[in-house]
Order: sequence, then structure tokens, then C-alpha cells
Amino acid sequence: MKRIGGYSVSPDGKTLAYTLTSYTFEANKGNTDIYLIDADGKNLRVLKNSDKNENEPKFSPDGKSIAFTRGGQIWQCNLDGSNEKQLTDIYTGASDFEWSKDGKKILFVSSVYPECTTQDCNEQKDKANEESKVKAQIFTELMYRHWNDWRGLKRSHLFLLDVATGEYKDLNEGNKEDVPPLALGSANDFNFSYDGSEIAYSQNPEFTKATSTNIEIYILSLTSPKTPKLISTSKGVDCQPVYSPDMNWLAWTSMKRAGFEADKKDLILFNRKTGETINLTEDFELSVDEFIYSPDSKTIYFTAGTEINNLIYKLNVNDDEIELFHKDNYNTNIQLSKDGKTLYFLKQRSDLPSEIFSQSTDGKNTLKRITFTNEEILSQLEMNPVETFWCEGANSDKVQSILVKPPFFDPNKKYPMMFLIHGGPQGAWEDNFHYRWNIQMFAAAGYVVVAPNPRGSTGYGQKFTDEISGDWGGKVYTDLMNSYDYALKNFSYIDPKNTFASGASYGGYMINWIEGHTDRFSALFCHNGTFNLESMWGTTEELWFPEWDVNGTPWENREAYVKWSPHQYAKNFKTPMLIVHSAFDFRLSEEQAFQAFTTLQRLGVESKFLYFPDETHFVSKPQNAKLWWNTVFDWFKSHQK
Repeated sequence: MKRIGGYSVSPDGKTLAYTLTSYTFEANKGNTDIYLIDADGKNLRVLKNSDKNENEPKFSPDGKSIAFTRGGQIWQCNLDGSNEKQLTDIYTGASDFEWSKDGKKILFVSSVYPECTTQDCNEQKDKANEESKVKAQIFTELMYRHWNDWRGLKRSHLFLLDVATGEYKDLNEGNKEDVPPLALGSANDFNFSYDGSEIAYSQNPEFTKATSTNIEIYILSLTSPKTPKLISTSKGVDCQPVYSPDMNWLAWTSMKRAGFEADKKDLILFNRKTGETINLTEDFELSVDEFIYSPDSKTIYFTAGTEINNLIYKLNVNDDEIELFHKDNYNTNIQLSKDGKTLYFLKQRSDLPSEIFSQSTDGKNTLKRITFTNEEILSQLEMNPVETFWCEGANSDKVQSILVKPPFFDPNKKYPMMFLIHGGPQGAWEDNFHYRWNIQMFAAAGYVVVAPNPRGSTGYGQKFTDEISGDWGGKVYTDLMNSYDYALKNFSYIDPKNTFASGASYGGYMINWIEGHTDRFSALFCHNGTFNLESMWGTTEELWFPEWDVNGTPWENREAYVKWSPHQYAKNFKTPMLIVHSAFDFRLSEEQAFQAFTTLQRLGVESKFLYFPDETHFVSKPQNAKLWWNTVFDWFKSHQK
């Protein structure tokens, strides 16, 4: 299926530009093009569709042109695609750009050697490294690798481009930290003020990136550049700085607790005149995700995970009153028309890949679908909508689960169950169209899918999320098994002799935990999961994660690392297990899979190991993804009774 990515709304609100990525098995990758469509959903046309990836379409503030990225540079063209012009010609490349409100400047990100003050210096260093016969690297600090990349010596910096002259300047020259931050950062972590006089951005203030989640907000004057000014005070993650249109406030999301990446995100207002800060969502139990100001600065629209949905809320800045603006499905990428009368967003469900929708802000609930990208394919597919059920978990708390029935479901028949466990562990199964762990794909193979959101899941209040920390195999395991038992007891169409469990990341940890604690399932599947907590601590890159969730280092809290590590219960292993892992997963290193498979084989437990030498924490290449699904389905089919 084709995938909609980023999009941009023209200043007059009449046109949208968006990216569309198509994948082929032959190329074994995707190609991204840019399309235009009228706001009423008519007049779809191609803007750019070369064999190179075109991304990040953004209308110029005057609405007369569109800027986009291609081949690591920023380009500009007319609304009909003509008069194409390259805006940057920078050796280190340009990405994640943002227009100033007057259209005269562009902020962009480029990775450079901190000691280099010229592009020639960067090029010479790259050339010397490439030509050197010695490829060894010396590390003197963490984090020397992250997610799936060896970090190297370059750091991402913000650059300021003068659109008229093509001249650019490194605003973080000499900075040894990444802007935006390498971990927990994004392209939303910098912004122009409305008058273009300054920028705000997020950055790690210290060199302990592997053990600290502390990210701060800085402001930098563009009229008389001085040392950046630190304005945030939290010891947790402060990010997504956004100026109010009236220039009185700077807003951002903030976590209070140091070292906890899944803390509640509050919406903070900073008074640019007095320096006072206000927490607008102190009494709101959910985490604020993305947000946007109304043109009059009186309203903020934001998204928040709410049970299995991602909903849109409306906040009155004057009295902190919050009301639900859009209540259905999974909604992201919110944008407002320049006049503030229309809110645009991407909407998806488990049976609908992301499409662009709009809704008027006048309270009349005039929802409109703009794009129909995969309508032809979807019309040929039989998919059942998400259902949910609640059961009693640990401590009598209520636990919600998703249930999806297979195509052409017959309530009089018996179906095998696929029990899915999500990662995070601070995450959730949601009513969205996941391109990897797609619930409908499991259902399409003839399974009734049960996907619980146990202790640790997001969208149910911070207390519920917090209660997995230091208790990885405790209350959460009870929640999961109670959900499983409830499903068998209450849904007669589930065949109790054919139940299977799958999970990735923390979900993979739980599969390994289940292996040593119950024989409920006929077969198991662990994707990139944790097997040995102590060795995971020593090979992961974001040390704050295990040190928060297991309450310390292995030498500080040895009892917990022993108690909650699945490998300690190997004597109980007997359920057949499929293991999948990839070489470029630096979050949960491949050695976890090596240990798990070795243990299962040594114990004589039926097991299979699928290893990807060219994938990461996720399997993304089309042919690899096809092998992944076929292997998983074959594994479970071979164990049906």
C-alpha cells in the first residue's frame, strides 16, 4: 500500500502538498513523491515524481512556491512544479527545514564535525577517513552508537539560510552536542519566533547522554547573536518549543522526572517578558503529544493517547479549560489553516491507512476526508473493525484489550488465538494501521487477535504507566494472563487448544518471560526481545532505560536483575519458540537472541532462529518483511492442532 507522510497546507487554505511513498519488491525499497490536492479533495496532481526521493514539501509563507528536499539538499519550485531552483548546495547536506514567517530565512539541520568552521574542513575530514587504511575507532564517551547507527564524530547543528543570497551560517558552531538531540529529539525541536528575531531549540545540556534524559530549551537571538539562553528548568525532557503568534509566550512539552523517558508530558507556557512559567495541563491525566497554536494565541490544539485512540483536544489558554475536539480513531500531524477556521490531521484505523482529513474549528463537527490513497486496494480486502473488552487485572484494576476477528468470521466456528504483546514497555496497542505489526495481517491468517494493554501501557493515566517500572514480570504479567483467560472464557469461538503469543522488544521480553512461567500457549514468537537483563544493560545505548525500569545498575540492584531476567527461569522452558533478531539493533543487541536460541537448543526445546544481517530493531525492507511474515505464519501453522 502507498503511504502518506508529511504534508503542508497553503497559506490561503486552498491546497495541500503531501508525500506519498510507494514500495516494490523489485527495488526492495520505497520511493517518495510529492502530490498536490485541493482542500475539498479534488484536483489531485503530481508535483514531483522523479526516481529520487522528494520529501518535506512546505509552502512558502507567501503561498507562491513550495520548498522540498531531494538528494540531501533543499529545493524550491512553483506550484505547478516549474522553475525548480536549488536553495542549498552544502557538502554536509540539509534536512528538517523550517521557513521563517516572512519567507526570507530557512532553518535546517546538517551533521558536521564540531571543530570545523567551513564545509571544506568537513569534506577534507570525510575524505581522509575514507582513504585511510585504518577503520578502527576510539571511543572516550557514551553514546558511541544509537538505535542502528554508529555515531561517529559528527554532530547535527542548526543552520540559517538566507533564501535570497543562498548564504548559510552554522548557528551551533563548535557545539559538541546534537541539535536537535540525538536521543528523544525530533524535527519539531526548533522553531522561529513570529518576528524572525530569534529561534528556540532543544539540546542536551550535558555529556551524560547515555544516562540522562535531560533535554533543555534554549533561545538564540538572530539579530545580535550571543550565547544561547537556557530557559527551561525541568530535569526531564523539554522539547517541541513553539512561539505564540502574539509573541508573548513560548510553549513546550515537559517531563518532570530525570531519567524517565515515558514520564507524563505537560504543556508549559513561558512568559517571554517576565520569565514566568505556567503548567497548563497539571490536572490533565494524559500526556500531551504534538500541539499547535490558534492564530489569535487564545487556543492550543493538541493530541494525546487516550486508551486505544489518539485524540485531539482543545485548550483555552486563558482558563486552562480542556475539551475534547475530535474523539474518534488515531489522529496525528495536526495543522491549522492560517485563518484558524480549519484543523487538518492524518487519521487512521486498523482497517484504514493514514489519510488526510479536516474539521472546522467552529464546533459544528464538519469532518471531511480529503485523500483516498488506497481506496482501490482496500475495496478488495475483507477486514473487521477493532473491538475492545475490559477485564480485571492485578490489584483489581481494569485492563483493556483489542480484539479483531478474522475475515469472513463465523461465530459458530472455532478459531486459533493470536495473543499480541506490545513493546515499550510504555506503549500501547492502538486502533491504527501499523505497517509492521499489523493486527489485520494476523487476523487475515485466520486468527482471532487479542492485544491487551496491560500495566505500563500509555493512554490510561500516568499511574497505570508507572506501575511497570521495577516490576517487569509482576503485575503486568497478571494483567496479560487475566486478559488471556478472560478471552477464552467469554469468547466461545476461540479454540483453547490453539493459542499462540507474539511480541517485539519489551513484548519479546514478555514472550521469554512467558516461556519460563506458563504452558498456556502452543507456540511462541519473540522478535528482538530481551532475554538476559544484565547483558542487555551492558550492550544497550540508552542506559537510562534499564536503570529506571529495573531500578539501578546490575551492581546496585542485583536482586532485581536476577528476579526479572527471563534467562534465570530456563529450567522451565518447554514451549516451541521462533526467534527473530537483526544485526543493527543497538537498543536490544543481537546477543540477546544468540543467548535465547542457544539456551532453547541446549535444553532440547523446539526452536527456530531467523537472523537479519541487514535490518535494525525493525524489519523494513520489502523482501525481508515478506520473509518475516511467511516465517511467522509458517511457524504457527505448523503448531496448530
